[in-house]
Amino acid sequence: MTGDLMRQVTDPASRHDPYPLYARLRENRVNLLADGSYALGRYEDVVGLLHDPRISSDPHNASDPGSAKLLDDAPFIQRDPPDHGRLRAIAMRYFGPPISPGVVSGQEPEIRGFVDSLVDSLPRSGEADLVDHLAYPLPVSVICGLLGVPKEDEPQFRGWTEDIVKGIDAQEQQGADALVRQRDQSEAAMFVYVTNLVGKHRMHPDGSVLSHLANDDAVDVMTDVELGVTSLLLLVAGHETTVNLTANGMLTLLRNRWALERLRGEPDWAIPLVEELLRFEPPVQYLPNRVARTDIEVGGTTIPQGARVILLLAAASRDPERFPHPDRFDPDRGYNQHLGFGSGLHYCFGAPLARIEAYRSLTTFARRLANPRLAADPPPYRPSPVLRGPIHLPVAYDELLPCSRTEQGER
Repeated sequence: MTGDLMRQVTDPASRHDPYPLYARLRENRVNLLADGSYALGRYEDVVGLLHDPRISSDPHNASDPGSAKLLDDAPFIQRDPPDHGRLRAIAMRYFGPPISPGVVSGQEPEIRGFVDSLVDSLPRSGEADLVDHLAYPLPVSVICGLLGVPKEDEPQFRGWTEDIVKGIDAQEQQGADALVRQRDQSEAAMFVYVTNLVGKHRMHPDGSVLSHLANDDAVDVMTDVELGVTSLLLLVAGHETTVNLTANGMLTLLRNRWALERLRGEPDWAIPLVEELLRFEPPVQYLPNRVARTDIEVGGTTIPQGARVILLLAAASRDPERFPHPDRFDPDRGYNQHLGFGSGLHYCFGAPLARIEAYRSLTTFARRLANPRLAADPPPYRPSPVLRGPIHLPVAYDELLPCSRTEQGER
């Protein structure tokens, strides 16, 4: 029964609204699936396991890793301590405090200007796809600029990234073998690309994150393979979730006109609004490939050592035991400790950048598109059940409104 529910979650037909299925999975504390894996969706259990050292992120520890890729030099999100902590700490040297405290906040003026330029490029009236023309190009350009990826190379890795994302949790999808094969081919091609890019930065430093990492003179540095794998991770993860966060945000605002109107008049309200979006429509729906390092008992059920554990973040963030009226979009709710960016050791260290991009995108969308309305509801969704968001978001509007004089002066 519960296995059927999880298959329905991964079914493209459920992509527009998986939350009733998550609610049914949440009825059982532990759901044994047909493939021998275990899915959990209650807030207390998911948070507990995210912080539990008995849960591994390394697929090598699984009795049956399924479609998970087994690598000797895996990215740090697929590693456990101490390797995880070492590689993550090196990556963060030039991505945040204490060594680079202003690298993210310093992007805000550029993000502001870029969002307005993207909106300026829309038709003066009519209809536009806000994924293709706003939600996607913004985070891609920002992460490429931070990492030191030439702008002319951006289109080259879009196809690779789409293949990689489609291959996440492929064993639950139709055509799994083909998805895994294409994922692996695209990862290999992208790894060659980023390895060559790191080599260029080593010869010609430019102050970017990859340039700093390639020329790092600290005591502990990454090997060339580790640097290539980490670069690939940062490039993909640095934009994929933000695309979904922004697109889901615009969709939610259009379905809740009162919120759109309030944001137009109160741009600072974007701060709690984005937190509620991360709870209500999280860009990462679940973590598919955690593994029990030893037998773990949850609610009277023993999850055996080596079993695959699926942590349903989206289900936990709508748990009525933790969030009153969880299916209501309410940016004013208090103590909104959602799991939109995960929790524990693997909490997303790109979260501050994603928040800035979402704040600016959503406030500009609310302010500058006059009378926006959905051209299709539900819109078409991306194939991945894990990284969930519209693949297109066609929106009609009456006209584009200009920037204010203050904003024009800031650009």
